[in-house]
Amino acid sequence: MITVHGSDVLLKVRVQPRASRNAIETDASGNIRIRVTAPPEDNAANEAVVQLVAKALRLARNRVAIEQGTRSRDKVLRIQGVTAETVEQMFHRTT
Repeated sequence: MITVHGSDVLLKVRVQPRASRNAIETDASGNIRIRVTAPPEDNAANEAVVQLVAKALRLARNRVAIEQGTRSRDKVLRIQGVTAETVEQMFHRTT
């Protein structure tokens, strides 16, 4: 789910830590799932999610932050410097 908050984009995602590979996928209902190989300990999975999303959107790492859900699989990411349309096109193209 993608929403706009001021000039930032908020992106609701589901994270799977300790996956076999890093990937961003969209399921049939449009929900975004991010798989990372990093474990959920010591904030490693959160950092991997931020880096993966920043790389996918070709943004600096400091333009992506976890707004909600740092200790949960369900997270809300705050992304600066892109439009909601750009984010939607990028993540629906990765399916």
